[in-house]
Amino acid sequence: MVDNVVLSASPANIHECIELAREHDLGIEVMAFAFPAVLDGDWRTLTEQYRTWLKPITGAVTLHGPFMDMAPGSPDKQIIDATLSRFKHALQIAHDLDAEKIVFHANFLSQVHSEDYRLGWTKRNIDFWGPLASYAALLGVTIVIENMWESDPYLIADVLKAIDHPRLRACLDVGHAHLYSRVPFETWVRVTAPYLVHAHINNNDGEDDVHRGLLDGVMDYRRILPLLRALPEPATWVLEMDRVVDMRASLPHFDLRVSQAE
Repeated sequence: MVDNVVLSASPANIHECIELAREHDLGIEVMAFAFPAVLDGDWRTLTEQYRTWLKPITGAVTLHGPFMDMAPGSPDKQIIDATLSRFKHALQIAHDLDAEKIVFHANFLSQVHSEDYRLGWTKRNIDFWGPLASYAALLGVTIVIENMWESDPYLIADVLKAIDHPRLRACLDVGHAHLYSRVPFETWVRVTAPYLVHAHINNNDGEDDVHRGLLDGVMDYRRILPLLRALPEPATWVLEMDRVVDMRASLPHFDLRVSQAE
């Protein structure tokens, strides 16, 4: 089976990523609209520019939504309203770019060791994501919720199970699961498997969330990749690496379809 590989493209390397994507018929995950300065600026003109730039892409187009200070599980209604406004704005941009998926963070505060916080957070997230999933369905976009500081996979999986909406799924960030959780990676995959359709892939030094190439770090992808390949539904695999040279060096570890240009 061919792996559905996507390159995470920042504003600084978007053209270099598009060039590599065209070489191998890969997809692009757009990062530009994750940042407040862009969403508060001339985002309409930038959206049109990206539509033009992405036209040659034959692989999947996805979008990383805003994540800084976003708190869908906040007990503060004004924070919830601000998060909802940002997310709806990003969903509209995803629709305009014909993106099939958009990534949002859950942003559970794992430093708060309180069962009351966890229970309240779960209820508030169910209330938040259910209506937003219906809004995403109207736009033809699937939301994938990414683990950041979550200490275990049940936090997100319990929310997805309770809502049970086809346009609300999971994104497993392999590096985050390794850095911020003591739960074995096999458990992360098993628990999220019914909802897992997207994965962020990179390596790190075991200390910081650095986005390195597949083999440049402490995680063993010879063990990780087979677990992801065994998912019941094939996932989109995003090479979320800072340098395009690391993306290119990581490609031999994936099964890619032969480019039409070759």
